[in-house]
Amino acid sequence: MKKWLAIICSTLLLAGCGNNNDEAKPAKDEGQTKDELKKVSVVLDWTPNTNHTGLYVAKDKGFFEEEGLDVEIIMPGEAGADQLTASGKADFGVSYQESITQARVQGVPLVSVAAVIQHNTSGFASPEEKKILSPKDFAGKTYGGWGSPVEQSVLDSLMKIEKANVEDVSIVNMGDADFFTAVKRDIDFAWIYYGWTGIEAELRGEKINMVYLTDYSKKLDYYTPVLATNEKMIENNPETVKAFVKAVSKGYQFTIDNPQEAADILLKAAPDLDEELVKKSQEWLAPYYQDDAPRWGEQKLEVWKNYADWMFENNLLDKELEAEKAFTNEFLPE
Repeated sequence: MKKWLAIICSTLLLAGCGNNNDEAKPAKDEGQTKDELKKVSVVLDWTPNTNHTGLYVAKDKGFFEEEGLDVEIIMPGEAGADQLTASGKADFGVSYQESITQARVQGVPLVSVAAVIQHNTSGFASPEEKKILSPKDFAGKTYGGWGSPVEQSVLDSLMKIEKANVEDVSIVNMGDADFFTAVKRDIDFAWIYYGWTGIEAELRGEKINMVYLTDYSKKLDYYTPVLATNEKMIENNPETVKAFVKAVSKGYQFTIDNPQEAADILLKAAPDLDEELVKKSQEWLAPYYQDDAPRWGEQKLEVWKNYADWMFENNLLDKELEAEKAFTNEFLPE
């Protein structure tokens, strides 16, 4: 974690102010040409998937242009979305509450401007034959992860509820292996988003058991993913941030109302994706984008504070988070 944060900090020093000192242009006027639109970039956290559909819809349907923006959607590459967004090398990025929390405690000025999904839909998945039905069943099994300290803390937190010990779990790094390859090779369970990998399991006819984080702890019901920018972008270009968030809000609202058409738009932008998986994932995910929130993207201080408190209690943060500075609802349309 500290190595990752050091990379962000060094990127910040090298990049200086990045693109964020450009003066924001007003929203698109009647007859405004593409060359007159303000160029804006948004970097994804991963390869395109249904978490990102609202961005592609906003671009395809002209919602960005309506707000005077020419938006480029880019892949993260080696640097990663958080590093590029924090440094100003990208104007916006797809991030996560957990990584923004870690970054801000170390002085990295990332800010969440919208929650893509209202509730945490992730959990620990395992093939049905492994008989992992609750956290106590993790004992004696092998967990495949990506090497973050957060993983052991989450496992420990859930297992303690059922009087089990995380020391009884073998934790290995899965590397580049996907869930389906890894569980046939050398692991028993892994952390997945049901809306993608769980849906893929359904399509493959592979029965899995899920242990959802939110079934065991309200503090683990955090925003993942989110849309982020940095403090300089908010300070120097608030109208651009407002225009971007408004267009993206339209994109996700369209996706909520028209999941199959939205899936087709994502497939047009990323034709290498599996069509059946995208369409079924999109149908499953559509109700979860806004869920019980009064509008898409809205975030609660309580959610940010609860998760940061949990991280601090589990020694994942050097100090407590100033949660009210980590996110804003200011740019969401009324």
